[in-house]
Amino acid sequence: MLSPQDQLTELVRALETDQHVFATDPLLITEKLQSEDGTPIQKLHRRASRIDSNGALARVLGKIDGRIKGIMIVMSVVWCISGFLGLFTLLQSNVVNFFYVLVCLLGFHTIMLGGWLVMTLINRDQQAPSWFASFVSPSYLIRGKDDVTKAAVDLYERQLQHSGMRWYLGRFSHQLWLATLTGMLLAIIFLLIVRQYSFSWESTLLSDQALVSLTQILGWLPGMVGFDVPDSTAIAQSRLVTEAMPLSVARQWAGLLVGSLLMYGIVPRAIAWVFCALMFRRKKMRLDIKQPYYQKIINFWQRQVVDADDFTEAPAPVAPKAAVSAGKKLVALLEYPSNQDKWWQSGLTNDRHDFSESSEIENFGIVDDREDMARLKNYLDEHPVQVLLGIHSKALPDRGTLRKLDQIAAHAKDGLIVQLLSDADLTHEDEPVDKQAVRYQQWQTALSARKIGLVDIDS
Repeated sequence: MLSPQDQLTELVRALETDQHVFATDPLLITEKLQSEDGTPIQKLHRRASRIDSNGALARVLGKIDGRIKGIMIVMSVVWCISGFLGLFTLLQSNVVNFFYVLVCLLGFHTIMLGGWLVMTLINRDQQAPSWFASFVSPSYLIRGKDDVTKAAVDLYERQLQHSGMRWYLGRFSHQLWLATLTGMLLAIIFLLIVRQYSFSWESTLLSDQALVSLTQILGWLPGMVGFDVPDSTAIAQSRLVTEAMPLSVARQWAGLLVGSLLMYGIVPRAIAWVFCALMFRRKKMRLDIKQPYYQKIINFWQRQVVDADDFTEAPAPVAPKAAVSAGKKLVALLEYPSNQDKWWQSGLTNDRHDFSESSEIENFGIVDDREDMARLKNYLDEHPVQVLLGIHSKALPDRGTLRKLDQIAAHAKDGLIVQLLSDADLTHEDEPVDKQAVRYQQWQTALSARKIGLVDIDS
């Protein structure tokens, strides 16, 4: 899977592509990061974190990740308890057949481990089985119809289809086996502490010498790490035992049983788990910054003039001059109030725009929330008027603002023109001149692309 920072960055990309309105404007964050140091990946991570200023996106991703990990922990606990209870049930008799118990402990485990090893060598680049993606699908773990939840679920499901997830599945499978074997180990240790067992062996097909040799072979590796294992005499004494045997001999067989579970069960499975974890880290998904979305942002950050003498700057887009109609007007402020009662007079009461003070004007007030927009659109649908929209000169031309602008333009039957309100019109904190120029040009570009006229109040 992607790292948490990569997940947040990719979620921002998916939401921004779908025109989602964030807590902080992405355009403003992108501009500020242009002057900051860091690699493209670091700046993209920083950008995503700042866009998610209220932490809403990170909370959704954390909720999904936490629930997936929670399911895995619960399953591991259940498997551990099942291993404990299974072996506890198996060792109810005081005299037990050693090889029967050993096969019950490690027989199926060894077959499954060998099968996994063979399949791993055969299908090196195989994707994770589809059932695994369905089993841990976040669509079953989190409910929500909002854009953020849907995008986060889609992001996790795309990650579950990645080829590297086969190692994630392998690691999870080995984790369950380790939990089962650990439960068995705890059960053996507990029962050996509170009860005294006698161990026997017998066979119909194999000779006594074959079983003695097999026992000695099994005891080689546990004996290498310090476990007591039965010698030839103890092995011979244990054939067909039906009652209590000497405690020293029983301890040797118990040491062989515990050592075999550790050395032939838990240790190989732990090695397989570590191998899958390392391969998953190596094959894990990484953020693809070659996508057009990321390339556009990175190119903006890297844009600079190398040689002023050889550089020819492309002409900046300019909004068309406002053409004022002779009919009825409707004036409105977009989101911000004005200090002047008749703010529109500074731009329209002159010969340049052929505006007459006697023209009928409807002052709509401030258009801010959805109710204001609905009321304005209903009015425009019923009255053929030209709309003059006053906009804070430092307001961001983000997607939400431009969406409102497009809606008003679509309903204004006699057209829409815009007036950017100057410093004298609005009360706000001081801003550097270069920032004002950048914001003014952003509005010029946005209005030019929409063919919306701009009221010229400077000439």
